[in-house]
Amino acid sequence: MARPRQPVSLLQAKGKKHLTKAEIEERKSQELKVNSDNVKAPVFLNESLVDEFNKFVQEMNRFEILDNTDSDAVGRYTYYKNEFARIAKKLSKTGPDNKKYDDYLKKLSNISKEINILEVRFGITPGNRCKLVIPTQKEDKPPNKFSKFMK
Repeated sequence: MARPRQPVSLLQAKGKKHLTKAEIEERKSQELKVNSDNVKAPVFLNESLVDEFNKFVQEMNRFEILDNTDSDAVGRYTYYKNEFARIAKKLSKTGPDNKKYDDYLKKLSNISKEINILEVRFGITPGNRCKLVIPTQKEDKPPNKFSKFMK
C-alpha cells in the first residue's frame, strides 16, 4: 500500500531532497489553499464553547486548514468534545450497577464516533491533514519525436 502524500514543506523539513524544482512547484500548486479570514462561531454554541471554538480555530490557522465554510463543522466538533467530557464525568460518578450507566456508555460511544468522523473529514488528525490536496489534471506530454515513425 502506498504511503499517504505529504506536503512539500513537510518533505523539505525532513530533509528529503529528491524532488526537482519543477516537481516542488507542481506539488505546492496542488496543495490545499484556504480562505480563513472570517471563521465565526456558530449560533448554537454558548459563551464558554465560543471561547473553545476560537482557541481551536486559532490553533488550526497555523496549519492553514480551516476555511470560512468550516465554522459549523468545527462548532459541532467543539460541542461534541464538550458533551463527551460532560458525559464522561457523569459516567465516572455513576457506578456500573446504576441504570443510567449503560445509557451514558452508549452516549459516549455515539459522541466518540461523531468526533472521529469530524476529525477525519476535516483533517484535524495529523495523518488526514497531510492527505488534503487539490486534484488537478496533468498537462498533455509533448509529442515524442519518434511518434511519426510508429504510424
